[in-house]
Amino acid sequence: LGSGKWSLGLANVAFVATNPKFLYGYLLTWQASVAGDDDRADVNIAAFQPILIGQLGGGTYWRSTGIMNYDFENDGYSVPIGIGIGQVWKSEGTVYNLFVEPQWSAASKGAGWPERQVFVGFNMQFK
Repeated sequence: LGSGKWSLGLANVAFVATNPKFLYGYLLTWQASVAGDDDRADVNIAAFQPILIGQLGGGTYWRSTGIMNYDFENDGYSVPIGIGIGQVWKSEGTVYNLFVEPQWSAASKGAGWPERQVFVGFNMQFK
């Protein structure tokens, strides 16, 4: 298979959609190195993504989904806060979703964590 690191990952998710105007939940993941080449850096990171979505009508919605990270190996972290907007529409049986969410770092420690970023996405669901 080649050289490198082998890792283990775990995930937990919850999503509540009991209100037609407001959806919320989270995604929690953890990844850690468990075997591999000793000359490769170890990985041990947790990520928590709160998900807040509010329906505005006509397929338009607001969103906040910044992914908070903690690096256990290097004692580094990033806590972005974002607010964005998205649009969902349907055409010939395909559902489209386009969104943009600017995010700013509320707190960070360590090298390589962004101070500002823009999360942009586009997906299609086919019939």
